[in-house]
Amino acid sequence: MEFIDTHTHLDGQEFDADRDAVVCRAREAGVSRVFVPAIDLKSVASVLDVCDRYPGYAWPMIGLHPEEVRGDWREVLMEMRRMVSPRFIAVGEVGLDYYWSREFEREQLEAFEEQVRWSIELDLPLMIHCRKAQNEMVSILRRYERELRGGVFHCFTGNEREAAELLRFDGFVLGIGGVLTFKKSHLPEVLATIPRDRVVLETDSPYMAPVPMRGQRNESAYVRHVLDRMALCYGVSPEEMAEVTNRNVDRVFGRTFERIGEKVS
Repeated sequence: MEFIDTHTHLDGQEFDADRDAVVCRAREAGVSRVFVPAIDLKSVASVLDVCDRYPGYAWPMIGLHPEEVRGDWREVLMEMRRMVSPRFIAVGEVGLDYYWSREFEREQLEAFEEQVRWSIELDLPLMIHCRKAQNEMVSILRRYERELRGGVFHCFTGNEREAAELLRFDGFVLGIGGVLTFKKSHLPEVLATIPRDRVVLETDSPYMAPVPMRGQRNESAYVRHVLDRMALCYGVSPEEMAEVTNRNVDRVFGRTFERIGEKVS
């Protein structure tokens, strides 16, 4: 049984001491591929380094994370745009985040919209991060609804209404991670209202470790715990759930992989 971690920060310094072992454990757990997002200009290089280290296993994305948006966002995106190559499988991690501060609210909106336009221009899916900003995010996406390539609403933890609003965008799926396993999480109930062909697995490692690893550094091998809980929610076997989520990844990313002569799974 194989499955895909669609979102891991494998390039993070948290893995510097034992990255090879982390990848080995992920492979042994059944993780067939991992997708690695950039978050700022510096991380583009570290993401590519990691993907070079694990060719055919780790796949890069390029984008400016909303929490990294500052007054110089235009210059940063201009430099990032020059770094784009056929290697990148998505524009991400991009989006809006007003959880801590709205200091750069306008800049975040403009940077996100610019990167949405990138995804259309480059024919790449989006990897979208959104916290406390769904109304603003949806408003921007609706302007481009007919042109959007699709993508992942990363780290979905919302309610039934919010899920339904996001899934009105064709070609998009919800990224489900460790929160699904938390004792007080409402996600199992929400998941019951979401078609199983609209979800993918992720860890967001090293963050958000699932139960029974909660409180530890997260890693891609732990996505198996998310898979097992998701299978339970849908009343299917882990094997069937893995097949379903792999097909969902293929629908979102398959065309991109075909262009580079690869298959998703």
